[in-house]
Amino acid sequence: MEDSVSNSESSSLTGTVLSGSNNTFEVECGDKDEDGNPIVRQCTLKSKRLKVSTKYYNPLAPGDVVEIEVDSLNDEKGQILSLVPRKNEFVRWNVKGRAPQLLAANLDYIILVTTPDEPPFRARFIDRELAQAEYENLTPVILVNKYDLEAAQDPDFQERLTIWEDLGYRVIRVSAKTGEGLTELAELINGKLSALVGQSGVGKSSLVNVLDNSCVLKTGSLSQKYGRGTHTTTKGTLMHLHLNESIVGGIQNAYASIIDTPGVRRFVLHDIQAEDLGLYFREIKPLLGKCKFGVSCKHDREPGCKIQEAVYAGEITEPRFESYLRIREEILTGSWED
Repeated sequence: MEDSVSNSESSSLTGTVLSGSNNTFEVECGDKDEDGNPIVRQCTLKSKRLKVSTKYYNPLAPGDVVEIEVDSLNDEKGQILSLVPRKNEFVRWNVKGRAPQLLAANLDYIILVTTPDEPPFRARFIDRELAQAEYENLTPVILVNKYDLEAAQDPDFQERLTIWEDLGYRVIRVSAKTGEGLTELAELINGKLSALVGQSGVGKSSLVNVLDNSCVLKTGSLSQKYGRGTHTTTKGTLMHLHLNESIVGGIQNAYASIIDTPGVRRFVLHDIQAEDLGLYFREIKPLLGKCKFGVSCKHDREPGCKIQEAVYAGEITEPRFESYLRIREEILTGSWED
């Protein structure tokens, strides 16, 4: 939480956006109430459009730091004057809104939640998220929830987790049901700001509920017809979790800030061109420009392609190379997998 900015004339404060919709935002401010807790105010934008470099579907996201002016007539309200420059942001293309959508800002970790089943495992969904995280210079962590399911032992599923780990990505295996892996997760997020991102139904809200018993977030069931989750989190919200002492080895007063984002069924990349996609695949990036046809090589049929040679030599795995080709095709055609 940022310190307040002293300005007696305008009652200007620095605050952190917790959530928002319809251009009204909950902002946790730098001043405190009589119990010593930060005051949360309902704030609107001072001007109709906040000055940002990109025309986002939503102008602010949980985690954003803003300057506000307290309402002179109602101390519980305020107006947002300006946005403090972001350290980073995580964005996806909102197909329905036809604009980039901010999911979270100023993160220490972007936690990509998936499952071996219920809903079905979608490796390319994670590969898209990883590419977007690489583009945004974020630190991604792959969190496999529902690891107690029988499908978690499937050899193909285990192979994909190993591929990500071999690329240097951290993979944490957890079960909100059995408690497996929760200590490792709690130790990672302790004292940090992280965002949970993933498909509907992967159990993001259930994880929050077990990390902090005082949180009671609504959890949903899967659609029987499609095996997809129902949307239970309708807007992104930043929460301060008091981590269960039993999970963090008896440590008292361990806190973590978590942004629980709405589940998405289709993750569409933002601002990544097809010809640049390889820059955001860790195993492909070092070989770019070294092919016989240089940067014009499409890496699928051309002779002298260093990336294809690396695939044949086993230096780039076939599942990731296939994922790269299919995601590139999605960018070119604008037809994205659900």
